[in-house]
Amino acid sequence: MAYKCSICGKGPVSGGSYSHSNRATKRIFKPNLQKQKVAMNGTVRSALVCTNCIKSGKAPRTAK
Repeated sequence: MAYKCSICGKGPVSGGSYSHSNRATKRIFKPNLQKQKVAMNGTVRSALVCTNCIKSGKAPRTAK
């Protein structure tokens, strides 16, 4: 399973981490993914969903 949001497809991006002396090193920015039960295509399944999709209501939580 890739580290990607099941709803919007948001995944890791690369960039630079800069020190006080402005020296750059490579780093990876990962999205804040949460494991959540989501109704997709009429079935309930567990999926990794980013917090932006949870907050906006794109990933409705299912009733237990």
